[in-house]
Formats: sequence, C-alpha cells, structure tokens
Amino acid sequence: MQTTATGWRERVRHIIFDHNTPESRAFDIGLLALISFSVLLVMLETVEQIEARYDTTLLVLEWIITILFTIEYVARLVTVNNKWRYARSFFGVVDLLAILPVYLSVILPGAQSLLVIRSLRLLRVFRVLKMARFISEANYLVRAIKASSRKIIVFLIVVLLINVIVGSTMYLIEGPENGYDSMFRGLYWSIVTMSTVGFGDISPSTPLGQVLAAILMIVGYSVIAVPTGIVSAEVASTRRPREESCRNCGSAVHSETAQFCDACGSELPG
Repeated sequence: MQTTATGWRERVRHIIFDHNTPESRAFDIGLLALISFSVLLVMLETVEQIEARYDTTLLVLEWIITILFTIEYVARLVTVNNKWRYARSFFGVVDLLAILPVYLSVILPGAQSLLVIRSLRLLRVFRVLKMARFISEANYLVRAIKASSRKIIVFLIVVLLINVIVGSTMYLIEGPENGYDSMFRGLYWSIVTMSTVGFGDISPSTPLGQVLAAILMIVGYSVIAVPTGIVSAEVASTRRPREESCRNCGSAVHSETAQFCDACGSELPG
C-alpha cells in the first residue's frame, strides 16, 4: 500500500515539476492557459458594463479557477521532497498569493482585485519553453545591479539634493503668483523637469526662472546616462553564472559556484 502511495506521489511530482515529458508539458501549457484566463477575468471585472451583466458568471468562474489552483498548490506541497523550501521559494509564495485573495474577499470585499498577482505565475513559461537560459541571464543582470547598488544610491541622493535646491530656488524666484505656492510645489516641478517628463501644469514665467529651468533640463539629459554607465561597468566586471544544464531536470539556473542543481539537487556536470 505504501509503495502504491509512493508511486502515485512520484508520478504526480514528475508531471507537476518536470518539463520534459509529454504529460508534464501538457500540464504546464494548460496551467499557463488557465493563469492567462484568470488574469483576463480579473481585468474584465473592472469593466462596468461587463461586470453589471455577467457578475454571477464571473464570480462562479473565479471560484472554480481558485479551487483548481488550490488543488494544484496542495498537490505541489504533498509531492515535493522539501515542502518548506518550496513554500518559501519565489514560485511557492506566488502560488499561495494567487489563491489567497479570493478567500480573503469573503471577509474583505474587493480583495479579489489583488488576483492580478497571478500574472507572475506566467514566468513559468521560461521553463515550459526551455528558456531557462533567459532566467540565468536575468539573474546575471540582477547580481550586477546589486553590486552597483551603493553607487546608485549615492547618485540618487545627489539627484534628490539637486532637486531640493533647484525647487526651493524656483519658489523664491517665481513665488505663489506664478503657481509656486510652496517649496514642495517647487520640488515637484524640479523632479518633473529633471526627468524630462514636463507635464506642463506649472512652468516658470520670469526670465531668471526660465534660465534655471533650461539649465535643469540640460542636467536632466546628462544624468540619464549615469545609472546606465554604473550598471554597464558592473556587468562588464561581473563573472558570468554557470550555464550547464542539469542532467536530471534540465534546469540551467544555478549559482556561480554551485556544484549541485539548485532545482533538484543533482550533481552538475564537471
């Protein structure tokens, strides 16, 4: 009896977590289609005419999909070897958050709007389509950004100080009569101008204010390249991650010094 239960768990685990067999690929593609459909339902609920006419239908479909996702989440917990590791993983947390809003909506009306987080589950498409190398490249970029985070923080602090100084100066130059009724308003204008967005809801009227605005715009164009240069330099100096595929599960997403697969724990090739 125990052998039968173990065999059942192993079969279900391979269907859910593997991506190489016809059964597992069919499961993954069906799951992605269901996730896409559920996100579409959440978006349709925000259309007043559709929500008013098909309110009951949308609600029933939402609960059916949530129950299916709940069964899938429980199946993952039951069949996975390390339950706690899966529950704490990125996909484990997303899988849980994909079903909680509907149950919370029973006591907190409107909580189902948070179901758009289900769209994060579509990231599984990288594994389904054997695009794990894309995830590896993304992790490589994330490591470069983390490595340059201190430089970027210093840069942002300098930009903020420039905006505070220029915004306060513009308040003194233009004054409330030209729309700058507080230094906070001047700070808002400074940030919008430096970012080259320029909403046009407030602009300087005096010659001196216009000169200051022109200088800030030129500075804004200049600072755009700074974060890009910082990250690019870090990318050039960062060692690339390992890209060997695991013989057991096919995953190519591993840490730089990993000797074992981060997905299944099997030993990686030499």
